[in-house]
Amino acid sequence: METSTIIFIVLAFVISIAIAYFQYYFKAKRVGNITLLLFALRSMVIFLLLLLLINPSIDKKSFINQKPALSVLVDNSRSTQFFKQDSLVNQLINSIKNNDRLQKKFDVSFYSFGEQFAFNDSLSFDEDQTNISEALVNIEDLNKGKNDAVILMSDGNQTLGNDYEYVNTKKTVFPVAIGDTLKYDDIRISQLNVNRYSFINNQFPVEAIVLYEGNQSVRANFTIEHRGKVIYRKQVRLTADKNTETIRTNIKSEREGVNFYKARVSFIEGEKNRNNNSKSFSVEVIDKQSQILILSSMYHPDLGTLKKSIERDQQRKATIELIDSKDFKIDDFQLVILYQPNFQFKDAFKQIKDKKINFFLISGSKTDWQLINSEAIGIRKNSIDQSEDYGANFNAGYLIFSQKDIDFNNFPPLKDKFGETLINIPHQTLLYQSINGFSSKEPMLATADENNHKKVFLLGEGIWRWRSSSFLNTNSFESFDEFIGNIIQYASSKKVRDRLAVDIESIYNANSLIKVGAFYVNNNFEFDDRATLIFTAVNKETNESKSYPFSLANNSYQLEIEGLESGEYDYTVRVEGQNINRKGTFRVSEYSVEEQFTNADHQKLARLADKTNGKMYYGDQGQTLINDLIENNQYVTVQRSIQRKESIIDWKWIMFLIVGLLAVEWFTRKYHGKI
Repeated sequence: METSTIIFIVLAFVISIAIAYFQYYFKAKRVGNITLLLFALRSMVIFLLLLLLINPSIDKKSFINQKPALSVLVDNSRSTQFFKQDSLVNQLINSIKNNDRLQKKFDVSFYSFGEQFAFNDSLSFDEDQTNISEALVNIEDLNKGKNDAVILMSDGNQTLGNDYEYVNTKKTVFPVAIGDTLKYDDIRISQLNVNRYSFINNQFPVEAIVLYEGNQSVRANFTIEHRGKVIYRKQVRLTADKNTETIRTNIKSEREGVNFYKARVSFIEGEKNRNNNSKSFSVEVIDKQSQILILSSMYHPDLGTLKKSIERDQQRKATIELIDSKDFKIDDFQLVILYQPNFQFKDAFKQIKDKKINFFLISGSKTDWQLINSEAIGIRKNSIDQSEDYGANFNAGYLIFSQKDIDFNNFPPLKDKFGETLINIPHQTLLYQSINGFSSKEPMLATADENNHKKVFLLGEGIWRWRSSSFLNTNSFESFDEFIGNIIQYASSKKVRDRLAVDIESIYNANSLIKVGAFYVNNNFEFDDRATLIFTAVNKETNESKSYPFSLANNSYQLEIEGLESGEYDYTVRVEGQNINRKGTFRVSEYSVEEQFTNADHQKLARLADKTNGKMYYGDQGQTLINDLIENNQYVTVQRSIQRKESIIDWKWIMFLIVGLLAVEWFTRKYHGKI
């Protein structure tokens, strides 16, 4: 017990005697034996109450034995089954579970990984991707600071995530190479690059990389097929020294809509894995290119950023013009971007309003808000001649088009004139302003549709910094360009908004989960969560039809389909009880990313083991691994002491005693007429 606690107890005792003495002896006219009893009772009650407040405690030390952790990470992807190693993996797991010496030495936990990481020892080997790096990172976080070992059962072929060989982990990893470690001659299409869109009667480029693994000199035919016909053919010759060839060609777009193609390389003699010899791809052919005008009175980095992001999609072309130029006609464009308009934009505003041309207004430190306020375009700002930096807060409830949060909150702030903004037409806000981290309900990015006249308002200059920040975070401009693309797609369309929108891919890989999203609004264009949406897929070859209901999730309708056979499908999404539907086409290809490898990557697994001071084992060396772990003196049970404070009084009994003493005191005083 601490010295301070003892002092408090002594003081409590003295105080309790002093108070009781004051009550029963100080200025008392008559003192007898009963007074002494009452004095003792009152002193004890006060002392016990003060003791409850002090709550004296003592330090108590206990010891526990902590075994080292053994985390078993098991590859639950389809490649394990493809290599016919699923039974071997289950045998290894059972050997670990049933070894008493191993269980006695380690605290063993089992985890599975594929696309997702899970605490699980029940395996299905049906996941479509392999993310080894995520599994290693998660184990590092779960067992941070612990002396433990990791068994990694995998073929070493990763299809998703960062390179696991360079994961920063302090755990010792013991990989078990699952799958055939012998190398077989194999030729495959390792990569296929193609644009998503093309224009009617134009040519779109196709780039394919053919890879050969082997020691011979081989010849193979590379072909591209469309609608059952070969439209391109080339012979390739590969050797052990020259084992790759990049094939580039251009294909003419002749049919509007989604067109499906298949790239194929012929088999070679003795090839074991033929599933990786072909890949399907699709191109959406459109018959008109959207023309976007970027109108400004000055040059600014934002202009180039907008042009690059817009033209990332080949169905759009952006033209930058200065307002004092006469080389353009506003009505030649589907959308006009008004960048920091000033008094020179007066005629441009008149044409936009007269001809109901969709526009995207971007303000900044050089914007003339007096002009904008006078034009009555739906937005006003009571600004002062002072600039402010505004951060962005994403509005997850935005419903006009689908936009994910690309980490807007952490983007650099945009600069705009300070003042209160009022949008006086029906609108929705995608981004709100924040100042110094404090969010507000002031709009930063809002969209409006006034009688099919689309208007977008972005309050702030400096989005070139957003594109740079997005690249630093993701090592790609894709997410930012997609964000700008969504705005442009909405704003440049003169089409009346559909009540039903469907989000579906053109091609899905074999055995993969087919995810379909839908968004449905009522007559007031408000999200309707009472509807019943049905998805129907019809196989074009067999005419077999399957229907699936959508589920409601996060202000949208979602559907996940498993088990569709490869082939081309016509789909229909309909709203029950309404004459509203959407139709289209998608394809389930024969391509499965988990079946593209011919053998386990034991060399990479061995490098991971060396880096973490572990050792690699093969699938038939499971017992050797177990014995090595049991005999490894690096992993021992550690005795840890736990010191905690423990109260030396039981407050329930103390309270019971206080009540009892008070009762005795009261009855004594009552009996002797002291009350």
